[in-house]
Amino acid sequence: MAAKEPEGAGATVMHVRCPDRLPEETYRQVLDQLAGLSPVVQALPPSAALVELKGALRYHGTDARHLGEVLRVRTLSRLGVDVRVGIGPTVTVAATASAQITGPGGVLAVDLDQVTSWVGPLPVDALYGIGPRQAAALRDYGIHTVGMLATVQPATVQRLLGGRAGRLAADRARGIDPRPVTPRTLPASATTRCAFPRHTLDGTAVRAALLDLLVHLGQLLRGRGQAARALRLTLHFAGGTTWETSCRLPEASAHDEDLRTLAYRLMDTAGLQRGRLTALALKGEDLVDADQVAQQISLDTAREARLVAEAVSDRVRDKFGPGVIGPATTFRRAS
Repeated sequence: MAAKEPEGAGATVMHVRCPDRLPEETYRQVLDQLAGLSPVVQALPPSAALVELKGALRYHGTDARHLGEVLRVRTLSRLGVDVRVGIGPTVTVAATASAQITGPGGVLAVDLDQVTSWVGPLPVDALYGIGPRQAAALRDYGIHTVGMLATVQPATVQRLLGGRAGRLAADRARGIDPRPVTPRTLPASATTRCAFPRHTLDGTAVRAALLDLLVHLGQLLRGRGQAARALRLTLHFAGGTTWETSCRLPEASAHDEDLRTLAYRLMDTAGLQRGRLTALALKGEDLVDADQVAQQISLDTAREARLVAEAVSDRVRDKFGPGVIGPATTFRRAS
């Protein structure tokens, strides 16, 4: 008689999701608990993480579901956090599984042989990486479940969702997701700063300096593979006083256009009159992995063109240096 396969056999990726957004220190403690199970942990702040289980299963001599239960006991008893643990053969399956857990916490392990039968009946917006607008576009076409999405020709999905987003959605509905778990502890924020050589009252110079900061911030985030959910602007005045404000973006982003819109609005709220500025700081906060940001459908051809130009600019800066290309306003300021 053949031995029974352990639950979660063939499932080597764990997606851990906290039911609520955690304080940074508590989130880091959860990551420490994950590191106690496996050395390969990828932080997905502010409340999720990925864990590679291949080596951990051999080391601990147990199955994937049991490791998930061990993790729940540890985080609940030591931190008071009851996590949701999804386990599967790919990042997509594991993350989709963790999102299907109801209640404050639990463990759901999907075996390699169960993927098609388990994920097929799920509504299309339950598939990890499918955003609300993408799901709406698919439903309008008559695609209501992940199983239905898997039967549609990839070229059709690409026409519905756009090239890259459609290709990824079609692949992941079929269980194709070669992404590895990449060890990563993401910094909680990214900051760019500038100081004025002289106290300045010139609103145009201040606005140009802010534009330069947000362009560098966007490049920094994109280079790290991150996106910001919020921006914080700090103004430093002569005499040592400071003024600070922050606001959340409508959607997490690392694109110059989105950062510029919010950064200018933050600057406008300062109501600068005759304040003599000495320095500016722009910080991207509540950072998330860029892979977590759904690629939303856009019919704005001008925006799409700007995003293409942004990507080209990044490649130019990577090859020739950060100061070789940028908005004309910032170059006039530099001269």
